[in-house]
Amino acid sequence: MKRKVMAAVVALGLAGTTACGSGGSGGSADSAAQARGEITVWMSNNAEEVAWGKQMVAAWNAAHPDQKVTAQEIPAGKSSEEVIGAAITAGNAPCLIFNTSPASVSQFQKQGGLVALDSFSDGKSYVEERSGKVAEQYKSTDGKYYQLPWKDNPVMIFYNKKIFAKAGIDAVKPPLSTYDEFLATSRKLVSSKAAKVAIYPAPSNEFYQSWFDFYPLYAAETGGKQLLVDGKAQFASEEGKRVAGFWRTLYADKLASQEKYTGDSFVDGTSAMAIVGPWAIATYKGKVEWGAVPVPTSAGKPANETYTFSDAKNVAMYSACKNRGTAWDVLKFATSKEQDGKLLQGTGQMPLRADVAGTYPEYFAKNPDYKQFADQAARTVEVPNVPNSIAIWQTFRDAYSKSVIFGQQDPGAALDGAVQKVDQLASGS
Repeated sequence: MKRKVMAAVVALGLAGTTACGSGGSGGSADSAAQARGEITVWMSNNAEEVAWGKQMVAAWNAAHPDQKVTAQEIPAGKSSEEVIGAAITAGNAPCLIFNTSPASVSQFQKQGGLVALDSFSDGKSYVEERSGKVAEQYKSTDGKYYQLPWKDNPVMIFYNKKIFAKAGIDAVKPPLSTYDEFLATSRKLVSSKAAKVAIYPAPSNEFYQSWFDFYPLYAAETGGKQLLVDGKAQFASEEGKRVAGFWRTLYADKLASQEKYTGDSFVDGTSAMAIVGPWAIATYKGKVEWGAVPVPTSAGKPANETYTFSDAKNVAMYSACKNRGTAWDVLKFATSKEQDGKLLQGTGQMPLRADVAGTYPEYFAKNPDYKQFADQAARTVEVPNVPNSIAIWQTFRDAYSKSVIFGQQDPGAALDGAVQKVDQLASGS
């Protein structure tokens, strides 16, 4: 399930990496920023988000009949990437796409396909006031915002309470905090035959898969550091090598599988644990009696000090948009406190707002399962907003797959070997 969902979502977010229209500057851009009228927006094909989008658009249109918004799902095609890329090339991309992957933003920006939200008088202040200090991670290298941080799904460790109990492991406070505890628990799960494997991250080589094995634990181990800092790779640090060594042990001891899995290994009971965000709660409802804990660290950091990967999807404005004044107003309307609350209610995903739990206390009182994710949302790490982001992640994934998953090279040596290429890519070369 996770691989299928991620493939669809990432295809949407990464779309448009081919040629695209100019970002524009000068008088035409200034006039477009003020222009109002009809606009089109594209949404994810996730059913819950589609439902949210329909009500959001209906509410806007009822109040602004002269500035009608037409919303549609990403058009069908061989891939979402090709569909959006073709639309950008043709100059008929929508004004807004809700679900832009942060990993794609640097490429879109380089191609002139995005509008800097700072071009609106209240653009910068709106982004920063809504999202708080986390907004800093979404700035581009020129210091501007080409994306509005919209929603995230802070990644945690889900565990199957029944499988843990079957293995004789405490299902209320499972020993999963340190690497040693996690490995010992994993060995007990497998040796007892309570589950075939302890945890089953996708062993495939797509660039984004490292966001669901290495990166959450790296964020936790480093206290919130990104994969690159100031354009330089950080993953070959001692912390990064500890994370790689931990995962290598899981694979070497057959506590995680090198085989691709069709379906959802956690729902099927093949795996006792999964590493996902709160979007999965609806998937597990009625199928798995689950609990969730922060990702492990070598020393066992307390929950309130543990960082993780954000798994955010954002909103971007595309340069083909003529009525940018309306698009900006719609973007603010769609990310207002009221609409964010409806998004939270309908999808269980965390709006990228400062103090989500404090903003929607009634929701979390009624939905206590989600409260720990709201708390975790305050400590998330995004992918670095740097040139060649996707190529950087693919370079990293290639080294990780070869060494950590398949044991064909020493993990530390593999990470060391990837640093120079990643640094070159980050420099734009």
